[in-house]
Amino acid sequence: MFEWLDYEFMKRALVATSILSFSVAPVGAFLVLRRLSLAGEAMAHAIVPGIVIAFVIAGLSVYSMIVGGLIAGVSVALLTSFVARKTIIREDASLASLYLVALALGIFILSASGSAVPLKSFLFGSILGIDDETLILIGVTATITLISFALILRPLIVSTIDPVFYESQTQKPGFIGQWFMFLVVLNLIGAFKALGTLMAVGLMILPATAARYWVSTITSYLLLTFLLALISSWAGLIISFYASEVPSGPAIVLVAGAIFIFSLLFGPQGLRLSIQSRKASLKTNQETLSKTVTNSPEIAD
Repeated sequence: MFEWLDYEFMKRALVATSILSFSVAPVGAFLVLRRLSLAGEAMAHAIVPGIVIAFVIAGLSVYSMIVGGLIAGVSVALLTSFVARKTIIREDASLASLYLVALALGIFILSASGSAVPLKSFLFGSILGIDDETLILIGVTATITLISFALILRPLIVSTIDPVFYESQTQKPGFIGQWFMFLVVLNLIGAFKALGTLMAVGLMILPATAARYWVSTITSYLLLTFLLALISSWAGLIISFYASEVPSGPAIVLVAGAIFIFSLLFGPQGLRLSIQSRKASLKTNQETLSKTVTNSPEIAD
């Protein structure tokens, strides 16, 4: 039953995804709370040209890919802010435009370089082929992320709940948001070799959206997001182990997607709450209408 624990590549994959779950859970939770989920998806594609250029120049060097990905991600974020401030295009449109250009540029460079590495390894990753350098990268990413959240958690919560109040109480209102976006890019790079650019954001967003249907406090939300990310990772890996034709990265994200759908349907704050609220509102309206008709004077013939 547990024969998958006899394989070294499975043990490394389980360790890597466990650490990734610790790291991406708070990032994904605040992306959802700050209504920036699509920005996370965009940044996942924005880092592609930097990683590809680093690969073409230095090969499969984790450290060169980190630098390339960070430069590309931060550049797109800064360009997005600049275009939104200086032109009539709003930030969401400028981000969408720039990340599409970045993604196309990355794929073009990879194809034009004649690389022997298939494109799908960049898009979907290889969690079962984790090496020591990638494990170190994931560990460093998780350490930086958790220390950063320990330092910025309170102002991040305030700026998320009441940004107007936060801006009135600090001299550098944009610093927390910029540091948070840096953590987003860092975690996407950390998850890149494991899950690829297309799947990395799935482990970041889906557990966070699923957890939102079950809890209403920040602490319980962060804990549940981590647990759902961990469950998705382990279940996806085990499924891909027994179904060898199923890629591990997509299997992890599909499990996270199944948990999201279950939470949407049965979570206390999911569709059930919406249906109950609608029924209660309809009942109240009917009672009000009934009282109005009863108390109104009769219409003379």
